Order: sequence, then C-alpha cells, then structure tokens
Amino acid sequence: MNIVVLIKPTPDITKVRFNIERGTVDRASTSLEINPFDLYAIEVARRIKRLLGGTITSISMAPPQAEIALRDAIARGVDRAILLSDKRFAGADTLATSYTLASAIKKLGTFDVILCGEKSVDGDTAHVGPEVAELLGIPHASFATRVDKVETDKIVVESDYGDAYYEVELRLPALVALSRPVVFLGEVVEPSIPKVSDVLRARRAKVEVWNADDLKDVADPSKLGISGSPTRVVRSYHALEKGREVKVVKGDEGINVVLRALKELGVL
Repeated sequence: MNIVVLIKPTPDITKVRFNIERGTVDRASTSLEINPFDLYAIEVARRIKRLLGGTITSISMAPPQAEIALRDAIARGVDRAILLSDKRFAGADTLATSYTLASAIKKLGTFDVILCGEKSVDGDTAHVGPEVAELLGIPHASFATRVDKVETDKIVVESDYGDAYYEVELRLPALVALSRPVVFLGEVVEPSIPKVSDVLRARRAKVEVWNADDLKDVADPSKLGISGSPTRVVRSYHALEKGREVKVVKGDEGINVVLRALKELGVL
C-alpha cells in the first residue's frame, strides 16, 4: 500500500507577520509546525500501514524552515518526506497550492490512498484536499470522522457534513480528508507522541527538497505560485477592536470587580 500524506506546516499565528502589500502570510517570519488536522492523517496512515503494509510518503509545500515539521512527521512514522520549496511557489492560493501538490504526486508515480487534514488552522478553507483529488481525477471524501474499512482496493469512511452523516465507499486510488477526532476501525485515534529514539532518527533522516524545476515534466510553470492563483487579495489590514474598554485587575480585587460588574448587569 503506497500511502501519501499531505502536510501543511502552519505558523504560530501569534507571532507571524503579514505582507500587507501582497496580501499574503510571511511564513518565513516564525517557526512552523504540523497542522493539527494533519497529525490525525499521519496516525491513520500509520495504522493502515500496520494493517496492510507499504510505505508512507509525506509531501508539503512550504519555505525551507518547514524541514523541521517534516522531520517531526518522520519521527511520527513517515518513511519518506518531500518538501516542495521554491520562491516560484510563493503566494499561491489554494488552487495553485493544490496544483503543485498534485504535480508532485504525479511525479511520485504509483499511489493508493492520499490522506490529509480536512483543513488547516491558518487558512481554514478545506479546499486543498478536494482540489488535489479533482486535479488527479480520483474520488475523494471530506470531513471524514470514521474509517470503517480499508482494503487493498477500497476504503469506507463516514463523513460529517453537519446536518447529516454520509457513509462513502471509495475505490482506490482515492483521497480522504480527515476531521478530528477520528475513529479508525472502531478505535478512537489520537496522534502518537514520538519516542526520543524516533526524534533522534528523524534528525539524521533525509528530507528531499524539490523545486519548480523538479516538476517541469509534470507541471505548467504558469500554474504555480502567484501566477497560477486566480484569487486576488484586494486589500489586507490589521483589524482593531474598538468600542470596548479593557481593564486589568490583579490579585483578589479582581473577584470584587467581577462581582460588582455582574450586579450592575443584573446577573446577580
């Protein structure tokens, strides 16, 4: 079983800077870690490998400092890590990002199942998984909360769309975008915590770095990065909250302040 896991390294949103002029996130301005939803994808991949054998390949499109996140993925059980990193990928919207990821998967060749998180905690669009599937011409299921069956030729999942649950059987190759928490064959999945030996092994492991030239046989350069992004950010700015007075009270006096405020509001 050839399993591909798509990983998005996400920035610390409290420290990240924004390029106001271009309307993009400066991902080089802070450290990056694996998107929380993608941690569940890695864990499900581990369990599929344990059940059916095979290899797990992680692919991520990010700046060079994202290598640390891919080493974390290796420590968590990924066999091969590929970082797509090139200034020509910068500024990509979800379509250009999906096109780049799909092109990298085509370059890989054979695959059976692609797993990813349903969305990232920074973009929160839930676009990339389905777009990658469409670009590869394979079936997909999003918002999957259960994996009820997985075999060499099919996977059965349950997707939560808010107003209803759908049981979906997908013929492989296919893509599944996982929610959290997720149940795998009746057992609730939690991301594994790497052992010290796994972390040390990951430090020595190779992280492959592919640039735009490495995808030239499978990708149209005009569809990469900003040039391949139909989305245009008209204006970007820091929103400031106005109209509320913030009062900071330390110590026991804070309790009295809260009680007085609740009485004034008629709550007490």
